[in-house]
Amino acid sequence: MVNKILLCFLLVFSFQTLKAEEGLTTKIYVSTNGSDLAEGTQKQPLASLNMALRKARELRRLRDKNIKNGIYIILKDGNYHLEEAVFIRPEDSGTAESPTVVQAENTGKAILNGGVNIKNWKKAGAINGLKPGTVWVADAATKAGEILNYRQLWVNGQKAVRAKSTSGSEMERILSWDKKEQTCWIPFKDKSVKFEPGMEMFIQQWWAIANLRIKKMDIQGDSAKLFFEQPESRIQSEHPWPAPWISKKTGNSPFQLNNALCLLNEPGEWYLDRQKGKIYYYPRAGEQMNRAQVVAPVLENLLQITGTTDGPVQHIRIEGLAFQYSNWLRPSQQGHVPLQAGMYLLDAYKLKIPGTPDKAGLENQAWIGRPQSAVSVNYANNITFEGCNFQHLSSTGLDLHRGTNNNTIKGNLFKDIGGSGINIGVFSEEAFETHLPYQPKDVRELCQNELITDNLITDVTNEDWGTVGISAGFVKNITIAHNEISDVSYTGIGLGWGWTKSINAMSNNKVLANKIHHYGKHLYDVAAIYTLSAQPGSLIADNYIDSIYLNPYAHDPFHWFYLYTDEGSSYFTVKNNWVPAEKFLQNANGPGNVWTNNSAFVNDSVKANAGIRKPFQYLVKERFVDRTWPLQEVPHFAAVELLGADLDVAKIKSIAIANGVIEPQFYQWKNHLVLYGKLNRIQSLEKDLAEAFPAVKMKTYSRPVYNFQRNINCKDAVVAPEWEHVLLTANLVDDEKMQSEYLEYHRTQFEKWPEVAQGFCNADFQQLQVFKNGRQLLLVISIPKGKTLDELNPKTTENNPRVDDWNKIMSQYQTGIEGTKPGESWVFLKKLD
Repeated sequence: MVNKILLCFLLVFSFQTLKAEEGLTTKIYVSTNGSDLAEGTQKQPLASLNMALRKARELRRLRDKNIKNGIYIILKDGNYHLEEAVFIRPEDSGTAESPTVVQAENTGKAILNGGVNIKNWKKAGAINGLKPGTVWVADAATKAGEILNYRQLWVNGQKAVRAKSTSGSEMERILSWDKKEQTCWIPFKDKSVKFEPGMEMFIQQWWAIANLRIKKMDIQGDSAKLFFEQPESRIQSEHPWPAPWISKKTGNSPFQLNNALCLLNEPGEWYLDRQKGKIYYYPRAGEQMNRAQVVAPVLENLLQITGTTDGPVQHIRIEGLAFQYSNWLRPSQQGHVPLQAGMYLLDAYKLKIPGTPDKAGLENQAWIGRPQSAVSVNYANNITFEGCNFQHLSSTGLDLHRGTNNNTIKGNLFKDIGGSGINIGVFSEEAFETHLPYQPKDVRELCQNELITDNLITDVTNEDWGTVGISAGFVKNITIAHNEISDVSYTGIGLGWGWTKSINAMSNNKVLANKIHHYGKHLYDVAAIYTLSAQPGSLIADNYIDSIYLNPYAHDPFHWFYLYTDEGSSYFTVKNNWVPAEKFLQNANGPGNVWTNNSAFVNDSVKANAGIRKPFQYLVKERFVDRTWPLQEVPHFAAVELLGADLDVAKIKSIAIANGVIEPQFYQWKNHLVLYGKLNRIQSLEKDLAEAFPAVKMKTYSRPVYNFQRNINCKDAVVAPEWEHVLLTANLVDDEKMQSEYLEYHRTQFEKWPEVAQGFCNADFQQLQVFKNGRQLLLVISIPKGKTLDELNPKTTENNPRVDDWNKIMSQYQTGIEGTKPGESWVFLKKLD
């Protein structure tokens, strides 16, 4: 009898298998119009992926001969509304010869949807003084009689904005923070705002944000005192890093209140009233609510691939699926106070007596949790995600958390995500103090030998601004290569955890040929690529980095970088990365770091080869860049001249560094002191210097009137990695007509006097710039380090008489500045040590 039953069972499965021409392959079909009682053929598809996985699991258990070359689960186009997360177990594992492949019939058209549609919208009455019908209302979605909770809403695929206290992207600034009382004072001039249960405070602090549930509000005149729910009230006030920012110079931490009906007053805003079971929305222009698709997220997790240390999931390929509309509720339940990269604090406080066995100066302790993800992978090997679409997600997109090996994330789109696009590796454990070196005895706990390549990660981190495009914790032998990352609120790629120079689990990690641009939108202490802790054998090379956003509420407007090796970073090689300027930070690094050839003069092939390659370049059309948001000015060579005696050079240098001047250098002639280096926002530097030295006359030289660049003006030129700068100054003659002629000569020199530029090329000049302020000229000649102007300058005229002609003509326009000898024009400024 048992054999007969088994035979019948196998016969049923034989109808679900197709013999491919190249061998024995099983195909199981799934459709939104299918039935889980069907056979799973193309004509009689199943209704759910979970049932398809069950059928595949049974085929493997019974060792069906028709799965020799693999099992293909094919999802037809459509929205698969999930009641529970899809779960892939060790029993679902394939083999190298017979993988289990879950694929969309058409890339991106099969959607695993964790949301619910909100329908039957009607015009509401007058809300917050708005005309009746301006705001629309619908019944809140329910499940098992309970009102569903969520923090995000999408209308026609566009993320709506939780009703808030400020207009557009504006924020207000806190007045003060009382750590002992765990309260905050804020300005409160809009008396239409009333405290409502569920109201929250969103606050920006250094490199992180916090979501704090407001317990009560004490209004006193034009100010209000906020009290918060636990546990976030205690954690927010006790943890020292990052704390609320208080600064007269750059402003206190910005904030906004949100999640109250009284705050709903702008198009695109929404509010969920769970007590009354209603949801309100103020439509944007062109949105027709009787036709709009409005989706609220329900499930926090859409797909779990989970094995065990001894029984990992293996040889699964996920191809072309879309994962959309995941939820994340922890901030609504316990608040959200992150330490960094979105890892939230479970407990944190300042040590009365600093120091731990690993770090003598450590003053804080912290234990962290990890945000939810739409797709999570644990204890799984040889898993591939290829050509998938991660979009409209509330927290992390894809998370390879623990015990994952030899997995590939290739050619996927990560877009419109509240948290990080990709998290990978352990970021400490909940019971493990986060500043300790992580080195598990069982190396199978590590994420290692992973490949993350050719993905587009764009418009992520749009809910928790402190999260990261790709964020890697304690990982080993991973390669992050040829990805493009744009429009992130903080860092593009973060690699490492622990803040420790001690040898730990991390080693041999590679960040190669990525294209990272338009980052740092909301938070600074930031870089396109950021590292932490010792990582022997690790390499950061051939990346193309450009365009950082201008952050309107930065705690320090100059504390942004292109590359940033932070605390404990050790044993890295950083080379051949294209950056607009050498704005880097190496903060409290350990030993063994090597930096080579990172600049705007790196070979053009680096720019050409970085980013997404074929066959995934079609993803680039999905790139998002916020064209309404301003960019930081690229740091460029400029100078500030101070006229005075006995100037405090050390103080001037300190002010320069605080204003982000790259490699500030000082040159002097008599009472003329010139600060020279690469900087942006020279007005800020000028302002701070004027405040520090009010009696000193000052001139700035910001933009050159003539700009020779070896890499541009010399054919097949090689640019020296390090430069010396020679500074000279003179005046133009006191004749406006002749001054105009001088400028015109320089404007047309490359066309009409090409021999002059060729002379500079022959002399190995790296750069020659002429700045002008009024009549005064500042000439800067940049030459290879170790060379002198005396040995190079004669080469400008060798076999080149037109340069002599040029110099004779120019001499009639130049005269000496005050204090020069008769007949003397250009004077050299001496470099100060």
